[in-house]
Formats: sequence, structure tokens, C-alpha cells
Amino acid sequence: MKISYFIFLGFMLILVLFSITTYINVRQSEKVNENSEWFARSTTMVRNSNRFQRNIMNMVSGLRGYLFTGENYFIESYDSAAMENTNILAELSLLIPDSSHQKNDFDEIVRLNDRWVNEIARPLIEAKKSAGTSDSSTVAFNKLYREKLVSGSERNINKALQQRFKDFSNYEYDRREQRKAVLTASIEQTRQISFYLTTFSILLGASIAFFLAYRISTRIMGMVKMADEIAAGNYEVSMQDPGTDELGQLAQSLNHMAKVLSENITLLKRKNEELDQFAHIVSHDMKAPLRGIDNVITWIEEDHTKELSPKVNEYIQLIRGRLIRAENLIKGLLSYARVGREMPIRELVDLNVLMHDIRENLPLRAGLTLSIQPNLPQILTERIPLQQVLSNLVSNAIKYHNKPDGIIKVYYMDQKTHYEFFVEDNGPGIARNYHDKIFGIFQTLQERDAFESTGIGLAIVKKILDDRKQIIRVTSDAGKGSIFAFTWPK
Repeated sequence: MKISYFIFLGFMLILVLFSITTYINVRQSEKVNENSEWFARSTTMVRNSNRFQRNIMNMVSGLRGYLFTGENYFIESYDSAAMENTNILAELSLLIPDSSHQKNDFDEIVRLNDRWVNEIARPLIEAKKSAGTSDSSTVAFNKLYREKLVSGSERNINKALQQRFKDFSNYEYDRREQRKAVLTASIEQTRQISFYLTTFSILLGASIAFFLAYRISTRIMGMVKMADEIAAGNYEVSMQDPGTDELGQLAQSLNHMAKVLSENITLLKRKNEELDQFAHIVSHDMKAPLRGIDNVITWIEEDHTKELSPKVNEYIQLIRGRLIRAENLIKGLLSYARVGREMPIRELVDLNVLMHDIRENLPLRAGLTLSIQPNLPQILTERIPLQQVLSNLVSNAIKYHNKPDGIIKVYYMDQKTHYEFFVEDNGPGIARNYHDKIFGIFQTLQERDAFESTGIGLAIVKKILDDRKQIIRVTSDAGKGSIFAFTWPK
């Protein structure tokens, strides 16, 4: 059986077991939520029952106090308790289902409360308010007082009301205990089922993991060792794996990859050697004829200056300019080819000293000012590539500046993960449709004869930054100057 099939079947079995466990726990969670809602409703009912009984006592106290003293304060206490009881009864009517056993007790409570309020409390309060206005009203109040309170009628109704509330609360407490017992048993049963299913799933998963580790770990470790050998530069390694499953196919692929890498590395080494030979030829053999032509021109100028016509002198200067361009082109091509092939040497570079060296090596024509931000940072980095980038950008700004009075600024910003350097000038600017083209090799925006340009400087800058996974961008419009910005790692 393929390893993938075995893993899939084991995973599906574990998934089914965990799905069953999850379903059981979800069902139990629903039951818990249902019981929680029921308990919340029951708690509200019991709390309202207690509040109602307390308010009844306040109403009785307020009624008796008013009847004895006639103070309105007791009426206010009575009215407040009566209003709250009205709200409590309305809330209880919503909480008690029609089919509930509590419905009968609640209806009887409402009936007794209405009877006590309408037959006893209100008539006595109205009679008390009228008492004192005349002898007959006082006699009527005393008679009503004896009928309702002294005779015990009010006490009987109040006692019956309290008993109903006691039965109402006791029933709720009994139901809560029953619900609690059922819920506890259900939770315990669910816990046991979940424990057994989870334990079985863990054992099954451990068995599958042990089998996979036993079957494939040795083979995988062999492949890892082979990959490490390849990463270390040993492309002649191979491994023997007789298996026909996925790991066997992977072993064959690794062997094929090592063989292809070995062939490609050998070919690459040969190409690099050929490139080094070509660079040697360019740097020595191609420069020699150029130096010879330059020497001949120098001899002609020294020995036959008076015999040469102005036109011939113009041609000689043109030839000398072409020689300088050819030599610069050769140097630029060599520099471009060597980018990324040098061994990186990191050193502490003081940008202030570096920019001073660049300023000294680049001739500034009259009217141009090179402004360098003071207190540039010190960076632990490769000195030569960074110097080449800054030098090429500043040289480019000087070479193409077309105004009699111009300024070139070099400054930087310290970002969190890198530095960002800027070379800004107020020269002719670059049209937006050329912003990408200028970084191509041999690309110039002016005639080569006008500036003796090779078109390689910005291409070298781009290649140096690309090799280090840095970015360069240009912000410019025709006639408005240019800003070249590039990033450099800290």
C-alpha cells in the first residue's frame, strides 16, 4: 500500500472518531445551554417571588401605618410596593408557560392579590381619607376597619397568599434539584464517552505515527543526509532505495537531481573559466591596440603640430575622444561582468570618508555644487559595491547637468531595517517613460558623442542592488531635476 493511502485511511478514521466526540459534546453543550436558560428563568422567578412577598409586607405595613397615623408617607410606601408588584406579576406571567404546574398557583396568587388590594386595602385607604370630614364618615371608617382587619379577613387572605408563594417557590427549588441531578448524570456520561473515544483516537494516532516513523524515518534521514551533501557542494552522492512507493520515487528524483546538478556545475565552472579568460583578453589584449593608437596620436601632436591643419587637429581630438570612450566601455563591461562574482568583504565603512573620497575623484565643473549631508552613518558592509553605486549616481548627475548654476545633494534616511540614500539634482530631469529604460545596459538619453557616455553606469548600479535584493527608484520629470533613491542593508 502506498504511504499516502495508509496516511489517508488513518486520518479519516481518527477524523470520524473525533467527529463523533465533537457531536456528542455539541449535543451536551446544547443541553447545558438549555439547562442554563432554564436555571436563569427559574432564578428570576424565585427572585421575583421573594420580591413580591417583601412588597406585600411593605404594603401591609404601609396600610396599617396610614390607618393608624394618617401620614401620607405610608401611602407612598404602599403605592411604590404595589406598582412594583404589578410589574413583577407581568414579568412572571411571561416566564411561566401555560402548561406548567406553576400556572395554577400563579393564577391563584393573582386572584388573592387582587382580592386583598380591591376588597381590603383600597376601601380602607379611601375610608381613611374621608374620615374626619364628618361624624358619619368617621363612623363608617371604624365600622369598615373592624370588618376588614379586626375580624381577621385581611389576615386570612394574606396568609393564603403567603402559602401560595411558599408552594410556588418550593416547587421551583424541587425542579432545580431534579434538573441538576439529570444534568450531572448527563455530563458524567458524556465525559466517559469522550474519554474513551479520545483515548482510542490517541492510541490509534500513536500507532500510525510509530508505524510511519519505523517505516520511513530511516529512508528520510538518508535523503536528508544526501541533501546536506549536495548543499555542501558534493554532487557525486547517490542513494539506493528499492521501494516503489512515494519515497522510492523521491529517492530516484534526488539521484537524478544530483546528477543534473553535477553536470550543470561542471558546465558552469567551465563557462566561468572561459569568462575569466575573456576578461583577461579584454583587459590586456584589447587595451593594447588602444594604447598604441593613443601613443601614435601623441607622437603626431608632438612632432607635427605646426604642420597639421585645424581640421586635422579636430579629427585627432575626435579620435582621442573615441579612444577614451572605448577604454571606458571596456572598463564598464568588465565591471558589469564582475558584479556579484567578488568575494564579499564586510568592513566598517564611514560614509563621511567615503563621500569625501568620491568628491575628490569626481571633477566638478564651474557652477556645480555637491552638497553632502553631514554626520552620515557608519555601516558594517561591503565598501567597494556601495562606493561604486554612490560614485556612479553622483557621476551621472554631474555628467548630464545642463544648467550653469546647479546643485547635487546626497543625503539619507534611517529606516527600521535598512538605510535609504538619495542623490538629487536640479538638472534636465528624465521623462517618465524613460524611468525604467535608463537602467538597461548601453541605454543613454543623450547622444554618446555629446558626453562620451558608455551607458553602463546605471546598469552596474542596478545589478549591484539586485544582487543584494535592494531596490532603486527614480523620481523625475523632464526639466524638473531628478532624485535617485536606493536602499542598502544595515
